[in-house]
Amino acid sequence: MNLYAESSAPLAWLLEQAGGELAAAKLSDAEIVVASDLTLIECDRVLVRAAVLGELDEADALDRQARLARAASSWTLLALDDEIAERARRPFPTEPVRTLDAIHLASALLARKAIPELGMLTLDLRIRQAAARLGLKLVPSDEELDAGRPMPRS
Repeated sequence: MNLYAESSAPLAWLLEQAGGELAAAKLSDAEIVVASDLTLIECDRVLVRAAVLGELDEADALDRQARLARAASSWTLLALDDEIAERARRPFPTEPVRTLDAIHLASALLARKAIPELGMLTLDLRIRQAAARLGLKLVPSDEELDAGRPMPRS
């Protein structure tokens, strides 16, 4: 499977939140992972903020950033270019859409032009709703999320 990784999924993995193991499994199993530079920025900022607020100690935050960097070294990263910015400015089928969500959706749509079978790896309900209306396959499936565990591998 080929995936666009929206920030909520790798963050759940990095922060050991609900759905994090499922997100990590999907990332690990993917043939191609595409992400926006925004995904890495958001993940790093959350880890920095967690360290500053004392939610993670600094060494733990750095370890999690290193894990993200190792994983992302095999991903295809999309820069925030003019085409993504222009699409993010336009309406989406489910409005209102927050600014950063619009950038993720626009990035996934651009990536889908090159990879037609691209799935949207996200745990964020608002992004899932918008992505579904845009015709993007949702990963994990709603059934997998409801079950709270990965489906058996085929």
